[in-house]
Order: sequence, then structure tokens, then C-alpha cells
Amino acid sequence: MSEGDGNIRILLADDHVLIRHGIKNIISQNKRFDIVGEVGSGDELFDFLKNVEVHIVILDISMPGIAGMEAIKLVRKNYPHIKILILTMHESKQVFYSAMSAGADGYLMKNDPDNELLVALEKVARGKKYVSPNMTEDFASDMILMFQNDGKSPTGELTRREKQILQLVVKGLTSRKMAEKLKLSQRTVDHYRSNLLRKFNRKNSVDLVNYVIRNGYVIFDE
Repeated sequence: MSEGDGNIRILLADDHVLIRHGIKNIISQNKRFDIVGEVGSGDELFDFLKNVEVHIVILDISMPGIAGMEAIKLVRKNYPHIKILILTMHESKQVFYSAMSAGADGYLMKNDPDNELLVALEKVARGKKYVSPNMTEDFASDMILMFQNDGKSPTGELTRREKQILQLVVKGLTSRKMAEKLKLSQRTVDHYRSNLLRKFNRKNSVDLVNYVIRNGYVIFDE
């Protein structure tokens, strides 16, 4: 989306009418943005997208029906051209990293200043990533920690199979379920899990899951 592409078509997806009303008032300050619809649930979101052209979805993570990371992944899978700006009250780094890993283009807090919404929309419309000012300090600190190990990310040292196992560990599968899914022996799966703990320098699987989600290592399947 560029200056020559005409107005940017925006869909509001939030189950709170007052929130949507406030968003519309802010967006109306920029004539380049057109709000083409409002929905209050994940199911309504996908019904709408089937019939109307949309450039950006402003998405609340906590909505009835299809919500959260599942909604992000489904939009990204079925409508890859649509940009996703998360607008939420969640200040958890785990939620932030999960949303961005799932495919969100921006993450804005509902307690951010009004003008940040316009800043976020402009940035996302240009194909850039946007991070709320409330999250940037933690984000920067985590990125520094991520590359402190000789400038390398642990995931760069993972084999294809280890990355598969890591995905399944994050999804909560047991070694037995992983073995069935990947057609491996449970002993082999346990070996890979041990390698992951060693490479990430974690004590157990819970610690590993928290770490990789918090630091944005996991890229969710589309």
C-alpha cells in the first residue's frame, strides 16, 4: 500500500462498541483511512473478509468465537495481503511475542496515546512492523539478550528436526505424541528434547517454552 494506491480500507474487530466508536473518531482525523466495517467476534471477522476488500484489520486479541493467535494465523493464511494491527490491553511479553510470531504486523496498547493509532496504521500500511512505545524497552532488551551469545541466535544452530520438535514442545505435546506425529521412536524424541534444553541453556521444558515464546523464537505454522 503506497500513497498512490488510494485510500486504505480498514476493518475494526473488537467486541466493545465504545472502543470501536473511539477508534473511528481517531481514524477520521486522517482522510487516507476508510473504515469499511466493524465486527464484534472472530466468526463475524471471517464472514466479513469473504465479501469485502480490506487492507488492514485492527484486531483485539480477546474476542468471542475465533480469537487470539488463531485469528491472526487464519488471517495470515487465508488473506496474506491483509495487514494485522493488534489493539489490546495485554501488556504481557509472552502475548506480544506470540502475536508477532503468529503473523501480526503491529502491536498497539489500548492505553497508548490516541495519536499512536495513526502512527501505527501509517507504519503498517507501508509494510513496516510497529511496536507500542509501552513494549519497546522490553523488546529492545530482549533483542540484545537474544544475540549476546557471540552475536548468534540459538535457532540458527538448530537442525530442521530440532525446530520441528521445538514447535511441538511449545504446543504442549508429550514425547509419545511427538513420536507418533513424526514417526520417530520416543527415545529419539527425548534425545532431541535434551539437545534443545542444552542449546537454549534451560533446565526443563516449562522453562524452555517460556523462554522461546518470550523471546520470539517460535514461528507458528500458517
